[in-house]
Amino acid sequence: MAQLEEAKPIDQIQIKNSKILILDFGSQYTELITKRIRKLKVYSEVHSFDIPYEKLQSDLEDGTIQGIILSGGPNSVYDREAINCDQKIFHCGLPILGICYGMQLLAKEFGGQ
Repeated sequence: MAQLEEAKPIDQIQIKNSKILILDFGSQYTELITKRIRKLKVYSEVHSFDIPYEKLQSDLEDGTIQGIILSGGPNSVYDREAINCDQKIFHCGLPILGICYGMQLLAKEFGGQ
């Protein structure tokens, strides 16, 4: 079972020069989620679920990315060909919010059923 790393306390999160990363698993609401976050004056960026960790690594390590949202999608994590993101993302130490499929993915990754 995967170990969950400690997320940063909310008072250590800097809004200036920061962003929320949204990994899109095919949800019809991804753009709505993005719009709502930006309405709160927090920059957000949408990427495909299969983006390699290495493409995000510098932003993750320098603190630019302050949190990650895993969007919903039409699939189930129990499908034979279930889609997944790079496993390193789960262990980067940032807060992760899973919505629908994203929540199923988090539960499965950390031992839930």
